Amino acid sequence: MTEPTPRRDPRVTALRRFAISISAFNIFGYAVLGFEQPWLWPIVAVLTAYALEILLEIVGSRTENRAPRFRGNGVRGMVEFLYPAHITALAVNMLLYTNDRLLVTLFGVMVGISGKWLLRVPVHGRMRHFMNPSNFGISVVILLFPWVSIAPPYHFTENVGTVVDWIVPAAILVLGTMLNAKLTKRAWLIAGWLSVFVLQAVFRGLVLDTSIPAALAMMTGVAFVLFTNYMITDPGTTPTHPVAQFAFGGGAALVYGVLTGASVVYGLFFATAIVCLVRGGFLWALHGVRQTQAQRAAAAEADSGVEAAVPVPVPVPAVR
Repeated sequence: MTEPTPRRDPRVTALRRFAISISAFNIFGYAVLGFEQPWLWPIVAVLTAYALEILLEIVGSRTENRAPRFRGNGVRGMVEFLYPAHITALAVNMLLYTNDRLLVTLFGVMVGISGKWLLRVPVHGRMRHFMNPSNFGISVVILLFPWVSIAPPYHFTENVGTVVDWIVPAAILVLGTMLNAKLTKRAWLIAGWLSVFVLQAVFRGLVLDTSIPAALAMMTGVAFVLFTNYMITDPGTTPTHPVAQFAFGGGAALVYGVLTGASVVYGLFFATAIVCLVRGGFLWALHGVRQTQAQRAAAAEADSGVEAAVPVPVPVPAVR
């Protein structure tokens, strides 16, 4: 009787397809669409991310007295370990426009990778990062370097005609929806994000006299579709329960509406960073509550044990 084939972790499969998708999109972008960054930049960004990810894993494994996660499965294990770094590097390089300052782009990549080690919280007995790596790197770069901008919308369709302008976002939408529905299971998050995004656009139009069609037209752009399907749905930094997913996505859209209403640019990235930070604070608070409850339960059990160990005096009858 043959043994059943072990089931592959869907998270690894999702990361692999994310990595393949963003790699193919970058190749297509440089070859056809008209990406404006030098073609060597994504290669340098990826190699930098690989080196930093391996270095931090070695340091972390020695600190935690365990084997590095990339050992044990040969080349395949190393490749699977580097999927997140690969995705972060290509996303930061693709979405940031730093003119000719490659070091600023690499700084964003390193911030995104380092954030996974510096900003963590205990979840089910394991330390998990809570800041979306690529979004965090981009947000920090924008805050520290005001002259840096996000890649303009035409960056994704500069060298193609009107028909391809619609085909590109449609293809990304279809592939991304299939990926998130089948593997990452983040359909509820996308539903919360899109529904509240529409509501905040209508609200800003009614209250702040913003053009509602213009606010909604943003949802048809390549950048928005990429953000919806490949950034805000990061399975490592978003909830798994449907209600929590909807709240996360809706919260990001709500914060975006507040930031945009206050004339804060690049609200998509800042809103996601803020919601991730709030979620991280909530998880730390939840961990603190559970720790307190565990300590009280242990103290109560110890007290009951002491009481049980104390012998009960037996009354001695009087001698007459």
